Amino acid sequence: MQSIGITGVGSYLPETVISNAEIGHGAGVTDEWIVRKTGIRERRRAAPHEATSDLAAVAARRALDRAGLTADQLAYVVVATSTPDHPQPATAALVQDRIGARRAAAFDVNAVCSGFVYALKTAERLLAGAAPGEPRHALVVGADIYSRILDYTDRRTAALFGDGAGAVVLGPVPAGQGLKHVSLVSRGDAHGLIRVEAGGSRRPASPSTVAEGGHYFRMDGRGVRSFVQQNLPYEIGRLLRKAAVLPDAVRHFVPHQANGIMLAELWPDLGLHRAALHLTLERYANTGAASVPVTLAEMDRTGVVAPGELVVLAAFGGGMSVGTALLEWTLGGADARPAADGTFPELLTAGEPFSPVAS
Repeated sequence: MQSIGITGVGSYLPETVISNAEIGHGAGVTDEWIVRKTGIRERRRAAPHEATSDLAAVAARRALDRAGLTADQLAYVVVATSTPDHPQPATAALVQDRIGARRAAAFDVNAVCSGFVYALKTAERLLAGAAPGEPRHALVVGADIYSRILDYTDRRTAALFGDGAGAVVLGPVPAGQGLKHVSLVSRGDAHGLIRVEAGGSRRPASPSTVAEGGHYFRMDGRGVRSFVQQNLPYEIGRLLRKAAVLPDAVRHFVPHQANGIMLAELWPDLGLHRAALHLTLERYANTGAASVPVTLAEMDRTGVVAPGELVVLAAFGGGMSVGTALLEWTLGGADARPAADGTFPELLTAGEPFSPVAS
């Protein structure tokens, strides 16, 4: 069976930067409180005219450019999102149209913040089983605009999220390289921990659902933290056992950028003692399904990951869902390129002390 790996990455973060002070005012908390509780200092917010598909399309084009491909070479366009443009059609269909991927099948995946890893597995399996002569590349995008569904008076959620999109191109790589193993698991019995209660078939939109705030994102923060602490170390261990890889062989760990304090507390329990922990949440916050591919794009742009190095991805989100992936990095040779604002975003790694309250 053909080995499939990442052949291109790209991201898009909206231009507008929202500080903790701006968020904290409405939620009744300070910048210091937000940093101490989350490690987040700022986040990006989509412009009023931007929808999830707009962010996704920009990230998609950048990933295609990095891969040296055109959109008509794609077999699939898969968008992971829990904030679609609208209930139907799929946001992926809009992205397909915007980038000109005329030959591609397009569909969405919703596993909330785990969605990118779920979509990665789906696309990888589709490509690995492709018949001779069929297109052998897929675009996998994680994109979310959580700013549209937040209650900015709720200090438990208002400060956590930012808007953004990240994308990867998957395609054939030399035998034995690329994606080594992807593991997915869901715990539907814990589905109440993360939710948007209204707007679906159980509670259709109505004046009463709007008045009671039923369309806002809600989260049991303590319950989510407990879920992650109980499940993520086990799932990473299971992933590495399935792939027959020792933890010390892993060089990079890219988690869902949920909360920097939670991740710092969890990090010693994961057993990845020789890996760098990559965090971008200080600048971008939690971008939902986009957080893992956004971080991958930053790693590629800043040149901190080399071809042949092993990378573990781990995401968790509503449902409750967990997705983990082990891959061998197959991109290389690109010079570090600046972000849209001309800067080179810095990544926090395990080699640097995580001190969220430092200036």
